[in-house]
Amino acid sequence: MNAKSMDPPVVVGVDGSEPSLRAVDWAADEAAVRGLPLRLVYASLWERYEGTQLSHDLGKPSEQVQAEDIVETAARRARLRRPDVLVSTDVQAEEPEYALVRASREASLLVTGTRGRSGLAEALLGSVSLTVAGHAHCPMIVVRGNHDNQAASPVHGRVVVGVGEKPTGSAAVRFAVEEARRRGAVLEAVRAWRCPAHESTDHPLLAGEPARLHQQQAAEALETALQGIPGDIEAHRRTVEGYARTVLENASRDADLLVVGARRSERHFGLQLGRVAHGVLHHSACPVAIVPEQEPV
Repeated sequence: MNAKSMDPPVVVGVDGSEPSLRAVDWAADEAAVRGLPLRLVYASLWERYEGTQLSHDLGKPSEQVQAEDIVETAARRARLRRPDVLVSTDVQAEEPEYALVRASREASLLVTGTRGRSGLAEALLGSVSLTVAGHAHCPMIVVRGNHDNQAASPVHGRVVVGVGEKPTGSAAVRFAVEEARRRGAVLEAVRAWRCPAHESTDHPLLAGEPARLHQQQAAEALETALQGIPGDIEAHRRTVEGYARTVLENASRDADLLVVGARRSERHFGLQLGRVAHGVLHHSACPVAIVPEQEPV
């Protein structure tokens, strides 16, 4: 096996739905290109609904039996797709968001789908995926978009990263660089900017100056964010006037992966996703990577 079993695995949440199986495919590809093991996690509070009633044939709650069948079927799928990846499974009688957040403590990457039959990978308009994205301890990829999105076989050959207010030492940019390298894809760093209305109307002769200033500051932020990236990465810089969420949603339409940062403060539990990350999780046309950005106390 090429997978390094002692290294933190790629963890994927499964529930048997088509979106979760697409997430399994993506996670298997990620594990293969990273040389890491893959761990499949199914979590559900079946005891809440079944109490102590046991399945007459296996001596287990019937939903637990179903869960074990679902996760083993997903594991077979992963092994067929990536025979070189070491695959393990984990079935837990627990709230799915808690199980996945805890699993993220010892993971290199966490992967989920967008919606499913159970709470594990429910629609992002619900609460579970957003809760996990807001508290994961490692980078998390939510597999959104068309069925042709794959981690190892890029369709568009483009990884987009949103550059935020603090571009220096961005973990999101570092993650995007590595994802672009693994895919052999172009890296596109995008910085949105806006000129407040009051700055452009104070004096007719100065109407264009504030806009140029904000655009220049956006361009400088991109240069700062991309300082020191390896020479083998083809990187493009793009400043766009508009709201960051809308700009990134538009950029996702012809990207294989959209990467955004989420600020983590040691004074608070979990991540502060913010409106931009929250918005693209709902509306991106391609998979979204949420990367924790550590902030000092």
